Amino acid sequence: MTVPGIDHARLTEWMGRNVPDAGEPLTVSLIAGGRSNLTYLVEAGERRVVLRRPPLGHVLPTAHDMRREWRVISALAPTPVPVPEPVAFCADEDVIGAPFYLMAYVDGAAVRTREQLGDPTPGQTRRLSERLAEVLAAIHAVDYREVGLGDFGRPEGYLARQLDRWCQQWERSKTADLPAYDRLVERLRARLPAGSDSTLVHGDYRLDNTLIRLGDLEIRAVVDWEMSTLGDPLADLGLTLTYWHDRGDEERAGIPVAGDVTVAPGFMNAAEFAAHYGKVSGRDIADLGFYVAFGNFKLAVIVEGIHARFRQGKTVGEGFDRIGSAVPTLITRAHRMLDQP
Repeated sequence: MTVPGIDHARLTEWMGRNVPDAGEPLTVSLIAGGRSNLTYLVEAGERRVVLRRPPLGHVLPTAHDMRREWRVISALAPTPVPVPEPVAFCADEDVIGAPFYLMAYVDGAAVRTREQLGDPTPGQTRRLSERLAEVLAAIHAVDYREVGLGDFGRPEGYLARQLDRWCQQWERSKTADLPAYDRLVERLRARLPAGSDSTLVHGDYRLDNTLIRLGDLEIRAVVDWEMSTLGDPLADLGLTLTYWHDRGDEERAGIPVAGDVTVAPGFMNAAEFAAHYGKVSGRDIADLGFYVAFGNFKLAVIVEGIHARFRQGKTVGEGFDRIGSAVPTLITRAHRMLDQP
């Protein structure tokens, strides 16, 4: 069977030379696809591995850099951060048409909804939320120089560059002028921290970017490292809390991202999650409101881009006709966070 993005014969031949115990027959199936990196399950004899490659037709490799993802999971493999075991990297585009890497298959699920959790006890879900904070703290505790990531990014000026980057993205995709957005950018720029810690940051840390073993709800691996770099660790925390949905927050319920899993009985609320991260990381989170506002700003730009693609007829699926209404809500929430003393 033909699988988009895979040259079956060439992949089989390459794995035979580069992956121990990769026997035939080789079967490949798409796990997840779209505008981001593509993920495939590869079954080679008795061995199962996962292949990651850039999206089809992509012409800007720096935005979907497979070597970058490969490098970070390889660096983290011997650390306490749970990542899939790196298997092999291929820079030769002649094999499947793009660089790719292989990592060990992890028996776990990316959970977005309460239904996907099954029927856990409140104690299990609370422990899952605690563990999510602890894994984030573990990422930020890695000595990135010691593991060979000293040149993985430019931590100085990280937030200013992020603000500029997402402002540029807004200008490319905005569907209307929003004065509240302009005011928000001014407020964020005026509040940029003068200095901060510099750590490895994931860049898109949330529950559904981990793989969870259903049953005991153990986090088996953190995945989707394509936005990772060196920067301010509280930016990771702020974005995680932007995705968090507290029970009773009806306004947040109207923002159709990241699912409703955190409203399940037992889950920490956002404030408890932040406090647990602060406790296990030892970091001062007194200015967390700025970082959550920044996370809402970033998500507003992302959602506006999705809305713009829908209006252009480039996005299909259920619910996209309503996603644009989330943009002013996210901007309002960002202002509200900055208003807090």
